[in-house]
Amino acid sequence: MHKITVLSLLTFFSLNLEVYCDECPIVTTPLGKIKGSIQKSRLGRTIYSYRGIRYAKPPINDLRFQPPQPIGKWEGVFDATKDGPLCSQPKIFGNSSEDCLTLNVYTTKLPSFWSNPKRPVIVDIPGGSFFIGGASSNQMGPNYFMDQDIVLISFNYRLASLGYLSTGDKHAPGNNGYKDQVVLLKWVKNNIEHFGGDPNSVTLFGFSAGGWCSLLHMVSPMSEGLFHKAVSMSGNSVGIFPIQNNQLELAKKQARLVGCPDDTSENIVNCLKRVPAEQLAESLFGFQEFGSDPVVIWGPVIEGKFGQQQFLPDHPIRLIMKGQFQKVPYITGQTKDEIGIKSYEVIDNATLTKEMNDDFETIAPISFIYERNTSHSKKVSRAIKSFYFGNRPLDKSQLKNLGNLYEDAIVTFTINRAAKLVSQYGNKPVYYYCFTFQGRYSNFYLPGTNNTVPYGVSHGDDLSYLFYDSRNFPLFGKDSPRPEIDMVEKLTTMFANFARTGNPIPHRSAKLDIVKWDRFTLQTQKYMDIGNRLVMKERLFEERNEFWENLYPLSFYAESN
Repeated sequence: MHKITVLSLLTFFSLNLEVYCDECPIVTTPLGKIKGSIQKSRLGRTIYSYRGIRYAKPPINDLRFQPPQPIGKWEGVFDATKDGPLCSQPKIFGNSSEDCLTLNVYTTKLPSFWSNPKRPVIVDIPGGSFFIGGASSNQMGPNYFMDQDIVLISFNYRLASLGYLSTGDKHAPGNNGYKDQVVLLKWVKNNIEHFGGDPNSVTLFGFSAGGWCSLLHMVSPMSEGLFHKAVSMSGNSVGIFPIQNNQLELAKKQARLVGCPDDTSENIVNCLKRVPAEQLAESLFGFQEFGSDPVVIWGPVIEGKFGQQQFLPDHPIRLIMKGQFQKVPYITGQTKDEIGIKSYEVIDNATLTKEMNDDFETIAPISFIYERNTSHSKKVSRAIKSFYFGNRPLDKSQLKNLGNLYEDAIVTFTINRAAKLVSQYGNKPVYYYCFTFQGRYSNFYLPGTNNTVPYGVSHGDDLSYLFYDSRNFPLFGKDSPRPEIDMVEKLTTMFANFARTGNPIPHRSAKLDIVKWDRFTLQTQKYMDIGNRLVMKERLFEERNEFWENLYPLSFYAESN
């Protein structure tokens, strides 16, 4: 008996040394052993970093345009010491590959023989309009978030036609990029405990296109039970973007761009399966119709029944109104100026300005992404022209108005509607915010200022205080101005609180300006203004949101087929 006890202890110490070796932290999961590396947080904590872990089989060859297949067990030790490649996208956005379904796990406390910390898990769903972006650690660095007691996951999922091709029939039902995310969430449920995470406390954290995904998972039957809280930052799927039963016209256009026939679904899919992934990725710019618009090309479709699991069985608005969604605590919000910078692309280009002026009813649905060539579309275009421009021609005096239009149509209204829908038809708290903090750095600067004067508080500026983007921003460390350090601490604290408790500010504290974050309701419509100080306010951009509510009342979706 004594020998068995000694042997057991020796085995434990051997395993424990293997796990905590600073040179090669190894964890053992049901799939196999995984070797990671060491990073440091902003405040010097040790981060056990596991990058490039496969969570699904490579979606190549016969698996192209197919739902993802979970990864099987492996022999030996999986080397997770560097990022996996981004999913296929144009080369100017970074190295990418069709073999890309990988994830990164960051933790600061691994399980031991004696205990498991079971910390709340944040699953970051990257943005990028469903055609670029991913989980690169040099852009989505864990250095800020990991000063909180959480486990953080980032990952890649299929993009553009490789992720969202939909012909509306059995040949390509659609939504495979979202189904990748479902397989990822199942991986988390089955494996995250071995990294010190709690599989029963998972928060979806989506930015931009990732914000669309968070809400789509709330309404998808495939995602039921796989998460417990959700966040949609600067993007959502219940706005004016037309969600149809297929994207056949996009599929046909993709076929033509790479020399494939566009006559039948079967011919389109069979030919596209043989086209190199790099060629499909580089064809992306062929989808642009007006400058760089539309900013969202591929997206969700309502799937028919063709023997596959349906990720999205109906329009998300209708599903929410029927109560058919996961009712979980929810945060949604935006930055003050969002994508308003896009107005410069039009106003500073005489050709684009003239084209928008001369044929507004054709161009507006492209740029602001609503249905085309219908009587309602024409009504919307005329109303936009009156409300935002006073029926005056576009010129430099309309720069701010055009920026507001881009911001409202693509971000503001969809975020506001999500807050209203989830709070009205759900029974869990909804928290709403507007990020107004103006730091020294931004994702967008005023043209002609040599990247020294921010346009405002733009799309993704809030994200720069949650994740270390070493490509575009300095590390907000001990030598940074106090307001930047304070913002890092405020945002990471609030979102970690939310992941742990479902409330971003469960207790008033000096760090969070002794404020209480009140829930959003239809009656009060309260939101947190996240500026130099945290301040509760009401009815964000009320007049602008009401304009869109009148154009797209909920009855518009209830009556649609």
